[in-house]
Amino acid sequence: MTQTSDNVTWLTQEAYNQLKAELEYLSGPARTEIAVKIAAAREEGDLRENGGYHAAKEEQGKMELRVRQLTQLLEHAKVGEAPAADGVVAPGMLVTIAFDGDPDDTLEFLMASREYASTEIETYSPQSPLGSGVNGKKVGEDAEYELPNGKKASVKILAAVPFTG
Repeated sequence: MTQTSDNVTWLTQEAYNQLKAELEYLSGPARTEIAVKIAAAREEGDLRENGGYHAAKEEQGKMELRVRQLTQLLEHAKVGEAPAADGVVAPGMLVTIAFDGDPDDTLEFLMASREYASTEIETYSPQSPLGSGVNGKKVGEDAEYELPNGKKASVKILAAVPFTG
């Protein structure tokens, strides 16, 4: 789905369309909805003690941040094909690893940009310690990455298939 190289993010056409649709919604109907909420809360009186007003303003701030993130991402996006089903770990792949080679201690995740993270599947960016450790490795190979405490961890690549989402 995505691969970040310098300031360029590679997206499949499907991922690009999905992110563009989210941006269009947030820039249009969602902005109108939040403005209505803020106006209604403002009419309730004293803004210092108005929880609805403060919640709506906070929601507006988060939404505007997401609009800026999506705008920047899409401005620098290049649309390309999904990765090949060649068993090599790359952005856009659904990856299964075994920690310390233990087939009972596994993790399946999507290797993709954080902007493409979904609630259905765990997502690691290619720039994360785990993502950079496994990127480019083939099924059956071992990979090493650095943990936050500075120690090294080892994983074995069990599967790497294109994510069809």
